Amino acid sequence: MDEKILLKKYSNRRLYDTRKSRYVTLEDLTGMIKSGNQVKIIDAATKADVTAFILTQVILEEARKKNILLPEPVLHLIIQHGDGALSEFFDKYLHKTIQNYLEYKKAFDDQFSKWLEVGTDMSKLMPDMMEGPAAMENFMQIKAPEFGMRIAELRIWKNYF
Repeated sequence: MDEKILLKKYSNRRLYDTRKSRYVTLEDLTGMIKSGNQVKIIDAATKADVTAFILTQVILEEARKKNILLPEPVLHLIIQHGDGALSEFFDKYLHKTIQNYLEYKKAFDDQFSKWLEVGTDMSKLMPDMMEGPAAMENFMQIKAPEFGMRIAELRIWKNYF
């Protein structure tokens, strides 16, 4: 989503969604963000951008529910080095690190799902494969492209049967 949802924070700590003309809770805000929305939160009185502060509150609230956010040694480092070296790390690297982790996790989950599918296919085809290597070779020729296998890798598999 390109456009950020504008919220106003009032002195009574309430958040107002200007798009839907209603007050929202931190839980509502969490739901918006988990749905993929970006938000911008401004203080209604001062017009200051308080987005980072409110999003930090959301994270702390989530951590309170689970009783942990970051390991204690990391929290000590954050407090100890505060605005120094860690600030640069958070600004430059943390976002990209988390983004990469999520991309690799998704890729791994997708690949693992394909492997499970092959295992299911294999168990269905096992009686046919017991008849000889030709059935396994046919199966591998069909499934190899799904796993990005090249012909050379396919030939290695042939040697096992």
